[in-house]
Amino acid sequence: MMTFIWISLIIVIVSMFGMLYRIFRGPSTPDRLIALDAIGVMFISATALLSLLYDTGFFLDVILLLAVLSFIGTVSFSKFIEKGKIIEHDRNR
Repeated sequence: MMTFIWISLIIVIVSMFGMLYRIFRGPSTPDRLIALDAIGVMFISATALLSLLYDTGFFLDVILLLAVLSFIGTVSFSKFIEKGKIIEHDRNR
């Protein structure tokens, strides 16, 4: 079982490097955004695999925090790409 977890961890880390290539050489901004979100998911997966390797539940809180931060980052980058602003200060409603 440990060998399977180590192999999975190596595959996830190699996939992260592939997504880093897509971030730096992506043809468009949405492609880069999707690659950044995929890196967040892979980082969460790598943390979960490390939690299995070390046989601890401490990393589960870290996984939850990473998931929330990844979601907020993806939503704010998407809004920035769409509108050019993240926070609108429109008081004339």
